[in-house]
Amino acid sequence: MKSLLQAAGLALALLLAGCASTPPSGSEGSAPVSTAIGEGQSVSRPAGPAAVPSGPLKPIEPAASTGTTSVAALEPPADLWERIRRGFAMPRLDNDLVRQQEQWYASRPDYMQRMTDRSRKYLFHIVEELERRGMPSELALLPFIESAFNPQAVSSARAAGMWQFMPGTGRDYDLKQNFFRDDRRDVLASTRAALDYLQKLYGMFGDWHLALAAYNWGEGSVGRAIAANQRRGLGTRYTDLNMPNETRNYVPKLQAVKNIIASPDQFRADLPVIENHPYFDVVSIDRDIDLLLAAKLADVPVEDFKALNPHLNRPVILAAGTGQILLPWDNAKVFSRNLSAYSQGQFASWTVWTVPGTMSATEAARRVGWSEAELRTVNTIPPRMLIKAGSVLVVPRSPSKQEDVAGDVADKGQLALAPEVTLRKSTIKAGKHDTVTTIARRIHATPAQVAEWNNVGVSAAFRAGQQVVVYTQVRTRVSAAHSTKRAAPRAAAKAPARKPAQKAKRR
Repeated sequence: MKSLLQAAGLALALLLAGCASTPPSGSEGSAPVSTAIGEGQSVSRPAGPAAVPSGPLKPIEPAASTGTTSVAALEPPADLWERIRRGFAMPRLDNDLVRQQEQWYASRPDYMQRMTDRSRKYLFHIVEELERRGMPSELALLPFIESAFNPQAVSSARAAGMWQFMPGTGRDYDLKQNFFRDDRRDVLASTRAALDYLQKLYGMFGDWHLALAAYNWGEGSVGRAIAANQRRGLGTRYTDLNMPNETRNYVPKLQAVKNIIASPDQFRADLPVIENHPYFDVVSIDRDIDLLLAAKLADVPVEDFKALNPHLNRPVILAAGTGQILLPWDNAKVFSRNLSAYSQGQFASWTVWTVPGTMSATEAARRVGWSEAELRTVNTIPPRMLIKAGSVLVVPRSPSKQEDVAGDVADKGQLALAPEVTLRKSTIKAGKHDTVTTIARRIHATPAQVAEWNNVGVSAAFRAGQQVVVYTQVRTRVSAAHSTKRAAPRAAAKAPARKPAQKAKRR
């Protein structure tokens, strides 16, 4: 029996040794095997028999490793700034414009502090996305240049969000803009769109500096500038091109911020501590809910809630259109727990009403049983504007109304306004053969209106020289700032205005 046990043990030992020395499937011969060396990096080494250590395991020092491999760090970067520094990969720009921008930022420590502190909510997500795509981590600093990391920022050219998308380009990259939300301000959607666009531009120009110039100035403008230099036999690098001042300073600004982040002590910059950890979590919404109630259930101040969900335009979150919200990491579980336990009333005290015909705000308020002032405030309706037929309005929800707003309304609803028209009373002298119909045709009114104004029938005729009462339209002068259907300003290619590149980019 003892000999049998010894034989079995020997066989088991030989079997285990064979398993340990057998190369994995697909690694026969000298095929390379990837060895992790750090965040998103790897090297290749020749495959060979697996080295089976003898004795207790102990850490390998980097100096003791072979030249073909490296040792992965056992701990991630201490903070997010260090993680960003490790991912710097763009060519360095070093010229007087960079030094001017360094001086500008370094001489404004309060501004730098506000920007960097504001970025703590969004930076981790951006860095994660950049690493996942294999893009340079400097691009995480681009919102410092675009918007000072303010997702509510709107330029004079109507570019919006921390990545500053123009309306048309936003739609090109599936950033929906309707009455209830503007995805150009959405943290997740706008970051996805911006990185998609930057990757496209890099693919077009093969150079990150030119890609950034195109992001600011427009890909067509950069392409034409390159073509012009080629015709003249000039260089086609970023620094060689003839471009507006804003675009000329665009990459130097990014390089300056990069230099400050890389060496804050050199510039006496005080960077806030940003942990290398997600700031927010994504929470699904499966029913309409008031924005204030969502913030309350998450135990988050309303200002912080809006900072993470700046794309929401109205006081109600429509599940069929939005579907998810962002909450601080630890508050996401608090929200889910409180939402399940909530039983104090409606989740949404607001609903949506589709306007059946063009009407004034006064008439709309009367129909929904609300005050005109509240209707205007909640729906952002300026004075002297009519609400056009088919528009949607947020109105109070009846306690008995439980169903959520339909998906097509929540996803595509718009508010369209038109200048209010007033009628001015006057009289005209009837001709020899004038009737209610001929007068109505002359003043672009209906026969019923003319008949009502003169207290006659719609088939009545007027005596020659008779004074006929009419009302003609007088269009109220409305400031362009009140129009919701303004055309976006066009780029001023030859005579740029104050923010030329902002007007030209991402159209």
